[in-house]
Amino acid sequence: MKWVKTEHRGVRYREHPTRKHSVRKDRYYSIRFKLNGKDVEEGLGWESEWKSKHRETGRSLEAEAILRLSEVKSNRRSGEGPITLREKRGLAEQKREAEREEAAREAKESLTFRQVFTEHYFPIAKANKTRGSWVREDGLFRLWIDKVIGGLPLKDIGPLHLERLKKKMGEAGQAPRSILYAIQTIRQVFNFTVRNDLFEGKNPANLVKKPSSDNRRLRFLSHEEAESLLEVLKTRSRDLHDMTLLSLHCGLRAGEIFSLTWADVNLDQSVLTLRDTKSGRTRNAYLTGETKAMFTARTHGEPSSLVFPARGTDNLRAAISKRFMVTVDSLGLNAGVTDRRQRVCFHTCRHTYASWLCLSGVDLYTVKNLMGHQTFAMTERYAKLTGVAMRGAVNTFEAGMKANGKVIELTR
Repeated sequence: MKWVKTEHRGVRYREHPTRKHSVRKDRYYSIRFKLNGKDVEEGLGWESEWKSKHRETGRSLEAEAILRLSEVKSNRRSGEGPITLREKRGLAEQKREAEREEAAREAKESLTFRQVFTEHYFPIAKANKTRGSWVREDGLFRLWIDKVIGGLPLKDIGPLHLERLKKKMGEAGQAPRSILYAIQTIRQVFNFTVRNDLFEGKNPANLVKKPSSDNRRLRFLSHEEAESLLEVLKTRSRDLHDMTLLSLHCGLRAGEIFSLTWADVNLDQSVLTLRDTKSGRTRNAYLTGETKAMFTARTHGEPSSLVFPARGTDNLRAAISKRFMVTVDSLGLNAGVTDRRQRVCFHTCRHTYASWLCLSGVDLYTVKNLMGHQTFAMTERYAKLTGVAMRGAVNTFEAGMKANGKVIELTR
């Protein structure tokens, strides 16, 4: 393709051998000029492509070439602005990149807590956390967090907003532990945004004083109370009786009982395999004679089928809790009790299991493993009970020694 000079010095073109634009062959334009004593030529492109992208200008590509050449020469004389088309394109790209970065920054800064929670954080939490954890976070967000900070951009959320949330929940009668969970959820969401480059500011949850509380349940059943409870449950619901027995004798949580399948029950080894527990780890529970007999007496299903199926209700947990509490109330186990930590509920059965272990002299390390606690701190609440058991063991030992005349009295 031969170059053709235009009537404007420094502007030329070549024609495509076959492709046409309008009524003539398509033209490729370039400009020529001197830079530092050397000839420089820079292309502007094909006329057909220019027209499709710049129809709004109304200029031809030849007119654009004349304008660009004039601009380059003028900049070279004044010493300001780009002196080549390449430099001009580079500056334009830098400007576009700066505009993209600014738009991304503005979009990031406009992200609300609601958007982050619903579109980014919660789907991942739901996939990676235990059901109990993500259900609790979802409930706290919908009932409390969203109403206070949901519509606010992350950058505008400060400690005062979280203090307002604490006050609102407290005035509504929410337990300090629930308020603490709400603050912890907010902290996790902000940590998530930092890790995923959605936010660059400070985490306001780190600047708020944690609500102090001891929400741990203190009440556990005596053996007589447990026997009375099981006797009444046996007449009302076999499933509920068996679930309660399992929690009392093996320390299972309600969720662990509901998700138990026949594949998890090994009667030969007297072992249950508990999967997807609250800690996220699989652990074993060990059957007593009574729980083994209970499983033997039940109708066994397929390995993948639940030991305790829903039986016509979609919310087994709520149904079981309601029937359990009706029985507890009929026995007067909560009569006159106002402290929720002292009230008997289904979880009291698991707490009772750990308490009975400690009163039997079992060491806290073993109790921790049997309960599936993540940290030793969760087991330390039973330390006083092990102290009672050890004191009793020493008293028994001392009484035996005296009876056999083995105690030597020391005198000064």
